[in-house]
Amino acid sequence: MPAPQELTSKDQLDLILQSLDDDKAEEIVTINLAGKSSIGDYMIVCSGRSSRQVSSIADKLAEKIKHATGRVAKIEGKETGDWVLIDTGDIIVHVFRPEVREFYQLEKMWLQPGSPAPAI
Repeated sequence: MPAPQELTSKDQLDLILQSLDDDKAEEIVTINLAGKSSIGDYMIVCSGRSSRQVSSIADKLAEKIKHATGRVAKIEGKETGDWVLIDTGDIIVHVFRPEVREFYQLEKMWLQPGSPAPAI
């Protein structure tokens, strides 16, 4: 088992995107926040098909971050599974049920007007 290490924001991003893909997250959107906000370098918004899947995606992602870096990601909202926020320090991940994501339309607040959402 490799020792925890300090990952760059890009390395964390790659780890997170792989985890989300492995856990079948849907409609993954990555938003570069560098120079736009002090909350982090990237924001990721994605969906899970059910409350159970949303919670599972968050749990597995937090575990992979802990295993890779030795740091514990902050998690909010896992109890209900409608919208879970995972804060890794450099990257904020939002995992929604589709109906909740549609209601809040969070990524639209951060993307440039008129530009399509970058899908990964």
